[in-house]
Amino acid sequence: MTDNVEAIRQLKARYCRFLDTKDIEAWKTVFAPDVVVKLDMAISTGGADGQTAPDLHGLDEFLPVVLGGVEGAQTKHHCHTPEITLTSDTTASAIWAMEDLLLFANGGELFGAGHYHETYEKRAGTWVITSLHLTRTILRFTAGSAGG
Repeated sequence: MTDNVEAIRQLKARYCRFLDTKDIEAWKTVFAPDVVVKLDMAISTGGADGQTAPDLHGLDEFLPVVLGGVEGAQTKHHCHTPEITLTSDTTASAIWAMEDLLLFANGGELFGAGHYHETYEKRAGTWVITSLHLTRTILRFTAGSAGG
């Protein structure tokens, strides 16, 4: 049991490191190919509508959305205080507190915080993310110069 929880912690750590270092081929390995992703595009607290974008089904839909947002930006993704629940020998769920910062070449910045709500499966002996729902408690965007 403890080994599985630690494996899920390590998986999420790789998620952050691979994304921030732009090691996209390695980053893709933390997901199931059929991952389902939901990204809230506004703050959602107290049951408020987070303006949830349509579900993204599979890596082919998910990757262009994320990569388009971080391309050319310096990024920081931190995840902490996981609430991990093993639901079987090969499935689990978790909620992670998160914070991200994106610094764009034109001087613009995006700072956010919130929670990742995820599910996992152990496939071929390796844990992968099967669903991810990002909710936001803070979302602050500072515009950069138009010419940058």
